[in-house]
Parts: sequence; C-alpha cells; structure tokens
Amino acid sequence: MIHEERVILMTGLQAYEDGEGKKDIAVANYFRGDYIGAEMLKSVIAMTIAASVFYAGYVFYNLESFMRDLYQTDWIEYAKVLLTRYLILVVVYAVITYLVYAYRYAKAKKNLKKYYGRLKELSAMYHEES
Repeated sequence: MIHEERVILMTGLQAYEDGEGKKDIAVANYFRGDYIGAEMLKSVIAMTIAASVFYAGYVFYNLESFMRDLYQTDWIEYAKVLLTRYLILVVVYAVITYLVYAYRYAKAKKNLKKYYGRLKELSAMYHEES
C-alpha cells in the first residue's frame, strides 16, 4: 500500500540528494579547519595570480613612463610599497574568504543535520508499518 506522507518525504529527500545535497555531502567530508584552509589556500593563490596579471597590465600600459624612470627609481622602496599593498590585499581577501567558507560549512552541516533527521523519520515510518 502506498503511503502518501512517506512518498512526499522520500521525494523531498531525493530532490535534496540530487541538488544541494551533493555539495553539502562533499563539504561535510572535511573537517571544518581543513575545508576552510583548503579554500583559503585556493583563493589566495587565485588572488595572487590575478594581482600579478593586473600589475603586469599596469606596467605594460604605463611602459613609457616606467622605462623613463627606470634608473631614477628607488627599487627597494618601490618593492616595499608593492609588497605592503600585496600583503594588505592578501589579508583582506583571506578574511573575506574565511567568513564566506565558514558560513558555507555551517550551512552545509545544518542542512545535513535536517536531512539525517528526515531519514530517521522515514526509517521510523517503515518500522511502524512492519
């Protein structure tokens, strides 16, 4: 006999598994610190590449003035300024990344807790029937 309530619950569980559940399960396979750390490392590497491309574009765009001032520039001071700006950018980007992925991890854990609760509810329905 088909139980309408059980079918509705199973449909909802399957929809979650096929959609958002895939991402949530992948996230939950990591410890919180490992997940956030890996994502921060990936984002800092991507930000470093983007900053390098941006700076290279800036130098190529202003190549004439850069070449004109080549011998008059204090390269140590220039490197300090550039490194300081880069480090500020990295710290800000890392903090934002930490906040975003900590939120995503917490949300995935919360969703999975609801999912497992609904699975227990479905299991209880089967045990009541038999």
